[in-house]
Amino acid sequence: MKLSTHDIVLSALFTAIFCILGPLSIPIGPIPISLTGFVLYMSLYIIGCKKTVIAYMIYLLLGIIGLPVFSGYEGGLGKLIGPTGGYLAGFIFAALLSGYIIDRFYKSIVISVLGMLLGLAVLYAFGTAWFLAISSSESISNILKLCVLPFLPFDMVKIIVSAFLGPLIKNKIPSA
Repeated sequence: MKLSTHDIVLSALFTAIFCILGPLSIPIGPIPISLTGFVLYMSLYIIGCKKTVIAYMIYLLLGIIGLPVFSGYEGGLGKLIGPTGGYLAGFIFAALLSGYIIDRFYKSIVISVLGMLLGLAVLYAFGTAWFLAISSSESISNILKLCVLPFLPFDMVKIIVSAFLGPLIKNKIPSA
């Protein structure tokens, strides 16, 4: 894959935004509410799928090596193998799916929202499956109550705001 200097700079810029906003979170149990999803959705609109995935993967690697860029200003491999590990990995696949759809249909709010909802479903599937794997004593219904239900309203707001702001910002920054 060939990247231009412009691509590298935009990916680095959004890596920095992930690192700044990703740690901001509201602890509501073992899985916090964070701004990572919002940054992901907005970057998919502004810089596209390929550069967003690169930016997120660099952010993920920075967190894995120990920089405090994950929710709650934490970092390290322990965060990846802990309760939030499935979400951290799932964001990659959510970005690929949502990004593919947004790249092609960003002018259609309805299709873009559907793309983000599909990506969110993938994210929830990864996060919930991982949480189930590490806490085998919990029932699936309890895990859904911990890993999905509390986040739905917040994620819907992130998606709706991104669907309206993303295209506006993208149109204001034609060189991105």
